[in-house]
Amino acid sequence: MPNSFLTGNKIYLRQIAESDLTENYQSWFNNPEICRFNAHHRFPNYKQNMTEYYNSVIKSRNNLILAIIDKKNNKHIGNVSLQDMDLINKTAELAIIIGDKFYWGKGVGREALQLIISHGFDSLNLNRVYCGTSEDNISMQKLAESIGFIKEGVLRQALYKNGRYQDIINYGLLKDDYRK
Repeated sequence: MPNSFLTGNKIYLRQIAESDLTENYQSWFNNPEICRFNAHHRFPNYKQNMTEYYNSVIKSRNNLILAIIDKKNNKHIGNVSLQDMDLINKTAELAIIIGDKFYWGKGVGREALQLIISHGFDSLNLNRVYCGTSEDNISMQKLAESIGFIKEGVLRQALYKNGRYQDIINYGLLKDDYRK
């Protein structure tokens, strides 16, 4: 497992390298099905966008963005992150994208989330991890709740996607609750 940072059963997480900025990776953000529940796919994603994102966001100490890699074939299948880390209030926003549709529904998202959440609480000393998802993203809502996230509220019509305004459902997870 080259450059493994966090290791699970099916996957491992590693830093994103410049060599990952391939057409395949770029295509995830240009695919309407992959991005149907997030804020991507509003403008075309170009190689230059990927490079700028890599230099300003991925390499930032305010974000921990890791590649999700299939252990069997070392294939980059998605990303998971703790972003906008607030080291005073000990909070971070959780985000995930599984860009390779072959891996949807196979438990890799759950495993990636559990790895990075545990790392956030144990190694980064976070106290709270939060996330938001579209009201239509039932899979993410079920996944968040199964991990222990609590629904904290709704941002009404906060996302314009697929031709209509949608609510964003916010979830939070405290370190003490996760440990139970």
